[in-house]
Amino acid sequence: MNAHTGFPLPDLTTSLPRAPFRFSPKAFEEAAAVLDGEPTGLFQQLLGDQESETTLLVARRVLEAFLGRDDADPALLACTDAEAVAGYVLQARAALLPSLTALRETGEETRDLVLRQRAPLSLLAGCWLDTVSQAATQPSVIVNRLHGQYFRLRGEGTPQRGLLARRRRTLDELGVHLPRIETVDFLHRAGARPLTALLASFPLALSRLPASFLPEVVGVHYAMTALGVDDLLLGTEACLPEDAVRAVLAEYLALTEQSATGAADRRRMLTAVGLVLRLEREHTDMLTELAAWHDSLSLDARVAQIVARHAPFAGKQHRSVRMGGRRLSEWLDDDQLDLAAFVEAFRQARQMQPNRSGTCRFLQSIKFGGPMFGIFDEREAATFAAWADSIAAGEPADLDFRPNTAGDEPAAEWAGALRRAEPADAVPADTPTGLNDRELFHRIVNVEQFPHILPVARDRAEAGLADAELLFTHGAGGRLTNAEYFDYTPEALMARVERIYWDKLVNPYRPLTEIPDRDEVIFGQSTYALGSLIDGSWAHRIGNLGRDHRQSDHMLFAIYADEMGRGDLAKNHITLIHQVLASMDIHLPHIRQEEFLDQGDLPDGLYGFSIHQVCLSLFPDTLYNEILGYNLGIEMFGLGEMRLHEIQKLRRHNFDVAYEEAHLSIDNFSAGHARQSADIIVSYLDDVRRASGEEAVQREWRRIWRGYASFAYFVEHQLVKQVRDQQVAAVPPAHDARTDDADLVI
Repeated sequence: MNAHTGFPLPDLTTSLPRAPFRFSPKAFEEAAAVLDGEPTGLFQQLLGDQESETTLLVARRVLEAFLGRDDADPALLACTDAEAVAGYVLQARAALLPSLTALRETGEETRDLVLRQRAPLSLLAGCWLDTVSQAATQPSVIVNRLHGQYFRLRGEGTPQRGLLARRRRTLDELGVHLPRIETVDFLHRAGARPLTALLASFPLALSRLPASFLPEVVGVHYAMTALGVDDLLLGTEACLPEDAVRAVLAEYLALTEQSATGAADRRRMLTAVGLVLRLEREHTDMLTELAAWHDSLSLDARVAQIVARHAPFAGKQHRSVRMGGRRLSEWLDDDQLDLAAFVEAFRQARQMQPNRSGTCRFLQSIKFGGPMFGIFDEREAATFAAWADSIAAGEPADLDFRPNTAGDEPAAEWAGALRRAEPADAVPADTPTGLNDRELFHRIVNVEQFPHILPVARDRAEAGLADAELLFTHGAGGRLTNAEYFDYTPEALMARVERIYWDKLVNPYRPLTEIPDRDEVIFGQSTYALGSLIDGSWAHRIGNLGRDHRQSDHMLFAIYADEMGRGDLAKNHITLIHQVLASMDIHLPHIRQEEFLDQGDLPDGLYGFSIHQVCLSLFPDTLYNEILGYNLGIEMFGLGEMRLHEIQKLRRHNFDVAYEEAHLSIDNFSAGHARQSADIIVSYLDDVRRASGEEAVQREWRRIWRGYASFAYFVEHQLVKQVRDQQVAAVPPAHDARTDDADLVI
């Protein structure tokens, strides 16, 4: 045993130690370009690229810009308990209520504009909790409470019941139809003002660095939920009751009383609460300003807005049409289009003059059968009809167009803060080389502090996957797996996993007639422990906003939620393995701690498997297929002979069996994780077949199966050694050959 004090349960962590964030010089260049660009680019970087260190540096600078201010209300900072914080926040909610009620009850066209403008914030739907549960934070009490509420926000395994789906349905019912938030034209379709894109970037940035900003996550979660701006605006019930979120806040505040960093953590949390109140006030004010601007528009101005929306797509097909002494195509091709001059010329054009039937040529052209049919929607067509009536009635023009400047003043302030934001803890560092496995494991677990490790992690994952293809031709000889390649059909996959289940996991089981001694059992458990300490980590990014649109995503997220106990500490697998180790008098530091680098209970040769698993998890988009296959392997491994033997050995020596029993139960092949893992693959490839055909299915399948094989590669160390030895023997002496053994790592 080593001399470390160990990591006590329950985990009362309220914040992780502050540490530098290390980025490559290239990341600094790329992040600067993003922050110097338009707010839409900032939003899209944070939402769309979830695998790069550039995004993490952008996130760090965004958080510095928003949280680096020292202007929190002293009255808020003086709050010492959850009731006082709640009183402060609910007072702010009451102040916002009249404005939000007025916006909800405004005219249909104005309400549509307001709801579209709010959508980039409304559809973030709790994203700040996306990865608060991860290897670096579990099994923290507060992280489990937050993750339990996140699971509820996600619909408790049924996404159609989740907050995001509910809000999208409500918007659809109100006639606001928008694409998914991750689509390239989402902000354009929403008509997002600069302030909207900037304010939406704050919670997105927080969702990228939640372990490093845990106090802020707690504050943002409470304030956003308790304020409930979107529920007030949409007229919906809260997905999470305020008192439930207040209970989490109260628990966090109680935990800070026992923490060495408690005072600083409370201030950070309360500062985040104050920031949310400010941001939501600013956005509500902007929506009110936007509504007032829209309501004040004359018919001429409304026509000008329609022209501005469609002019970039008009093309050259109007060459023969002249208006105000110019060809229409010349008007519309002008980057500096003078809308007032255009509308004035349009009013006087012959196309707008009433004919004998009482209508005008332009209105006829936009009806069915006309050359412009389908260009304008019903609301736009109605505006043109009203405008034509006003022209026919001789109403004077109103060409004094007031530009839409809603939110521009605070947007300029936040944009300036972003340009100036240079967090002192973001430091340049070259991509590390020559790391041993302990050092690499420490960095990938703490990837928020070591973003420059991502290229190394990617290379390590790819190398592991490439090595695993060895088993495509030799995998049938595995003792607990069969990674031999086969062409995919749903029936072939189910047949293979059933044969693995019966032939390799269940039927070979016989109770042990001799039980190893106590020390041997402890050593055996130590060979599994490192993998158990990161249980579920392969899937911890699967549910992130912006990449959770497939049924397979939701299904895999539900498995991860199960691994973490769905917020129940007693069922959390990381808690269970710590209990098992404690029953053997093994007391380890937390895997995120530097002290873990020197732990002496788990041998060096066991790190490869855990490193591979965490490296896969860092690339949920580009290695998605491989994660699905790996998930199948690890969930099936929880069944049968190996688990039953371990339970028998642990019980003989009065060690805790909770971890083994939990997996034997929850991973069951009837309806548990093992069966679900196969169903996830079928669901995903079903989507591929419908979208791209059978050839694409087989390409995607090969990648999935190499993910399964990469799990088997670490399990079947004897088979891998045998095959490698045979390959070495077959290579002439003049050639170099790999002779390293695969390690037994779980």
